[in-house]
Amino acid sequence: MYRPGLTELDAVVAVAREGSFRAAAGALDMSTSALSNAVAKLETHLGVRLFNRTTRSVSLTDAGRVFLELAAPGLQDIHSAVEVVRSRQATPSGVLRINAYIAGAREIMSPLILEYVRRYPRVHVDLVTEGRLVDIVAEGFDLGLRRADLVPADMIAVRLGRPQRYAIVGSPDYFAEHGRPDTPSDLLKHRCIRVRLPNGGLFRWHFEKGGQVAQLDVKGPLTLDEGSLVRTAVLEGAGIGLAFEQTVRGDIEAGRLVRVLEDWTPMLSDLALYYPGRRNASASLKAFVGLAREVAKAPKA
Repeated sequence: MYRPGLTELDAVVAVAREGSFRAAAGALDMSTSALSNAVAKLETHLGVRLFNRTTRSVSLTDAGRVFLELAAPGLQDIHSAVEVVRSRQATPSGVLRINAYIAGAREIMSPLILEYVRRYPRVHVDLVTEGRLVDIVAEGFDLGLRRADLVPADMIAVRLGRPQRYAIVGSPDYFAEHGRPDTPSDLLKHRCIRVRLPNGGLFRWHFEKGGQVAQLDVKGPLTLDEGSLVRTAVLEGAGIGLAFEQTVRGDIEAGRLVRVLEDWTPMLSDLALYYPGRRNASASLKAFVGLAREVAKAPKA
C-alpha cells in the first residue's frame, strides 16, 4: 500500500511557499518534472487536487490549504528531529542553505564560502542571493547575510567586521561633459540611475555630513534593480549611479569611474551572518559560524 513519503510532502510545502513548481524544484534541488510527479502522486493518493494550476500561477485549493495546515507542523517536527541527530555528527556534512544579498555574497565568497567548502568537502553549500529580507526559518535557510542593522532582533548575529558604504560614481566622460556635483542637491540637475527596491519602491539616495542629512529621489533615464546593471550603465556614461563601494572600488582605482560626494556618504553597519538560536545546531552550521568568527578576526587585505 502506498504511503506518502517526505519527498511528496516536501514538494507540496515548497510549491506552496515558492508559488511555482520551477522555483520549488530549485529550492529542493529536484527537476521540475520530478517535483510535479511527486505532487501528482500525492494528489492521486488523496483523491483531490491540492493546487490550482494555470500557465501563469499556482495556488492552493481549499483542500490544499487544509492539508498544508495539518501536515506542515508535523513535517517540520520530522525535519527538526533529523537536525537534532545531525547535530551530533562529529564531521560536518549535508546541505547548508544561505540567503544573502548579492553584494554581500560577493564579499564573503572567497574568504568564507570557498574556504568552507575546501575545509568541509562533505557539505554542499546552497547560496541563494536576493534583495528582499526573507524569513530564513520559514523559507528553509540555515543562515542569512545582511547588514547588521537589518538583522531581525530574534536572531543570533555574527558581525564580520566589514562595514558597508555607498559610493556615488560617474564616468570621466560624463563629468567632463556635465560637471561634477559639489552637494547632494546638485544631483537634481544631473542624469542619475534610479534603483528599484525588491518591494517595488524606488530607493531614495541618503546623504549625511556634519549633522546635515538629505534624502533625494533622483531623476534620470534609467531605473534598474540590480547592482551590476547600474555599474554597466554608469561605465557607459548613461549618468551618475549609486553602488556599494566594494563593487566599484576597482573601477575607481583604475580610473574607469570617478567618485563624487565621498564626504557625504557615511559608513553603514557591518556585514553580519545570522541564524536562529537552536540548541541543536547541525555540525555544518557550527563549523560555518566558527569559520565566520575566524574570518572576522583576520586582518583585512
